[in-house]
Amino acid sequence: MVFYTCGPNEAMVVSGFCRSPPVMIAGGRVFVLPCVQQIQRISLNTLTLNVKSEKVYTRHGVPISVTGIAQVKIQGQNKEMLAAACQMFLGKTENEVAQISLETLEGHQRAIMAHMTVEEIYKDRQKFSEQVFKVASSDLVNMGISVVSYTLKDIHDDQDYLHSLGKARTAQVQKDARIGEAVAKKDAGIKEAQAMQEKVSAQYVNEIEMAKAQRDFELKKAAYDLEVNTRKAESDLAYQLQVAKTKQKIEEQKVQVQVVERAQQIQLQDQEISRKEKELEA
Repeated sequence: MVFYTCGPNEAMVVSGFCRSPPVMIAGGRVFVLPCVQQIQRISLNTLTLNVKSEKVYTRHGVPISVTGIAQVKIQGQNKEMLAAACQMFLGKTENEVAQISLETLEGHQRAIMAHMTVEEIYKDRQKFSEQVFKVASSDLVNMGISVVSYTLKDIHDDQDYLHSLGKARTAQVQKDARIGEAVAKKDAGIKEAQAMQEKVSAQYVNEIEMAKAQRDFELKKAAYDLEVNTRKAESDLAYQLQVAKTKQKIEEQKVQVQVVERAQQIQLQDQEISRKEKELEA
C-alpha cells in the first residue's frame, strides 16, 4: 500500500480494485494498492485565457475585432463538477484544458458580438462582458469548469468605424461642453444681475430703515423736548406762584404786625389817657 498526497491546486482520482465509482480527492491524501489500483491527477489551477475574436460581423454588418480576458478553473470543491471535469479532462494537460475552454469562450464571444451593434459593445462594455460571462458559465459548468471572471480588454476595427464613432462622440462632447459653458455663463450673468438687484434693494431698504429710524428719533426727541419744556414752564410758573404767595404772606404778616403795633399804640395811649385822668382827678 502506497500513501499519496496532493496540494490544494490539484485533485487525485483513484480507480480500480474496490474503487467503483472512482474516488476523487481534492487537496488531500489517499492510500493506493499498487498494481490493482490506479491514481491520476488533474490540475485545479486558475487558467488565464486571452479570448480573441477577429473581424466578426456585428448586427449591422460592421466587422470588428474583440479581445477579452477570462479566468477559468476546474471546480474541485463541487463533487458533481469535479466528476464532470474528470470525465472530460482526466489525462489531459493544462494547455489542452485551456485550449478547450478558450475555444468555447471564443465561440460564445463571437455569437454575442453578432447579436449586438458596434455602438452597444463600444459604449456598454460592462453589458457585453456580463453576457459573455453568463452564457459561457452556463456552458462550461457542464464540463466542470467555472468562469471566475471575464473582462472586455480591447475593441478595434480595420475600417476606422470606431475612430469615426469616437470623433462623433468627441464632437458631441465638445458641443455639450460649449452648450454647458454658455448655459453656465448665462446662469452666472442672471445670478450676478439678481445679486446686484438684491444688493440695490437691500441698500434701498437699509436707507429707508435708516430714514425711519432718524424720523422716529426726531419725533421722540421733539416729544421729549416738549415734555421737558412743559415741565420746565410748569416748574417756573409754580416757582413764580410760590414766590408771589410767599410775598403775599409776608405782606399779610407785615400788615398784621402793623395792626398789632397800632393796637399796642392805642393801648398805650389809652393807658396814658387813663393815667392823666387819674392824675387830674387826684
